Amino acid sequence: MPRGSKAAYTSKQKRKAEHIEEGYEDRGVATKEAERRAWATVNKESGGGKKSGSGRGQPENHSSSRKGGAIGGPRGGRASAARSKTARSASARKAARTRARKTTRRTTSKKSARR
Repeated sequence: MPRGSKAAYTSKQKRKAEHIEEGYEDRGVATKEAERRAWATVNKESGGGKKSGSGRGQPENHSSSRKGGAIGGPRGGRASAARSKTARSASARKAARTRARKTTRRTTSKKSARR
């Protein structure tokens, strides 16, 4: 089978790659690059072609599908960006105090455990 042949893939895998490719093209990615990324995603999730003789039985990992989806990158940070600068910096200060407090607790409990 020549390199790049999709004969070992199931129809479901082919449909999935097509759908992923369309999503990339909608976001402005070039056609060949979108196709390359789509097949890379299918391969990462399913471990390659799933037709008989090519290693059936492994579970699929959908982490790469969950990763994308939002236009312009990951979804994180939108709620924070909508808040005022003073609110963001106040919560950053609070988080820093909490981290400092927990760090000192951890180090003191380790010291007492050694004794």
